[in-house]
This record gives sequence, C-alpha cells and structure tokens, in this order.
Amino acid sequence: MTVDQTQASPAPAAQSAQQKVWDAPTRLVHWLFVFCVAFSWWSVENKQMEWHVWSGLTLLGLLVFRIYWGFAGPETARFTQFVKGPGAVAGYLGKLLKPNYRAAFGHNPLGALSVVAILLALITQVTLGLFATDTDYVTPGPLNHLVDGDTADDLTDLHEDFFNILLALIGLHIAAIVFYLVAKRTNLIGPMFTGKRGAENVEGPASGIAPVPLWRFLIGVVLAVGVVFLVTR
Repeated sequence: MTVDQTQASPAPAAQSAQQKVWDAPTRLVHWLFVFCVAFSWWSVENKQMEWHVWSGLTLLGLLVFRIYWGFAGPETARFTQFVKGPGAVAGYLGKLLKPNYRAAFGHNPLGALSVVAILLALITQVTLGLFATDTDYVTPGPLNHLVDGDTADDLTDLHEDFFNILLALIGLHIAAIVFYLVAKRTNLIGPMFTGKRGAENVEGPASGIAPVPLWRFLIGVVLAVGVVFLVTR
C-alpha cells in the first residue's frame, strides 16, 4: 500500500501572485537617468567639466535608447501604451479618486504626462549642452564648433537656466510617487527595482509583460552608441 504524498505532506504556504510590469532595460535606463542627472549637477558644481561632458554624452545615449525602446520594447515601455489624450487623462482622474482604485498596467495616463515632460526636458537639456561651452572655454560641448561664440554663450546660459525646469519636473514626479504611496497605498518604487509587483487589484494580464527578443535590445544599444560616436567624432 502506498502513501498518498499529496495528503501526507503539509501544503506549501500560499504565495501571492506576481505581475511583471517593468523589463530590465527600462529599469536600468531609468536609474541611469537618475544617476547621470545627479552626477552632471555634481560635476559642474565641482568644476569637473570633462566628467560633466561625458555624463551628458551618457544621457544622450540613454535617451536614444529609451526613444527606440518606446517603439521596440515590451508593452509597458511603449509610448502607444501609456501616452493618451485628454479624455483618457480625465477618465483616469475620476478613477483615481474612487476607493476601488486599481493600479495601472505600467504608466497611467496622468503619470505618462510626467514621463514625457521629463524626457522632453532631458532632450532639451542635453541638446543645449552639446553646443555649450564652459566659462574657461576649455571643455566645450562636442558640437560647440558648429556655432559662433555669441550663440554658444546664449546656449550655455539656456543650458544652465533650463536645469531648474528639469529639477521642477523631477520634483513633481517625486511628489506623485509619494502621493501614490501615502494616499493610494501603491508602491511605485519597488517595482522599478524588481520589475514585479503583487498581481492583486491591478490592471493588465496577471503574468504581466511578454518577453522581448534579445536582438531588439542589441539594436537599441548599437543605435545609442552610434549616435554618441557620431556626435563626438
């Protein structure tokens, strides 16, 4: 007589289902954005202009990859998935104030505005930096030679002033994260590290995003490196 192992063995502890919401490239680029913006500020404040230029070029490569990944990445990384019109934003605001709020699958329509605004601000800031020069005219941006001195000075001033706009947008982004954590009990930071979150009371498929072929990622890397190379040659 054999023993029924299913009945004899204690049942394993139930594990909450996990939904994969962010892929590794999206998470890596996100945190590299954070690091490079902070490092760019530190380098210019400490007059480490060579490091400042390289930090800006790294941001350029990251932006190229992120824009590409917004078309070639998984669902939650794609612009078509989270960039919506005014109607969708208004509808989401109505849901946000209800007690039965469900976390969006990826960026919600309101958060998408913040993401797009920060990306556009980073593009503007990096582009200005490519043509800018430092006060000692020792470490100019890699495209500084394409403009005259007066234009370079004007772009440098814009580069310095526009950073405050970028900081304001980042501040709003952080404030929104705190709001969701405190008011809606939704942790947006953890999934940006792990890529996963609890699958209870959320939108999207339970399993989350589908895998993306490696060759798509490699194309994005080649594009990013290629643009930085062309800018610096």
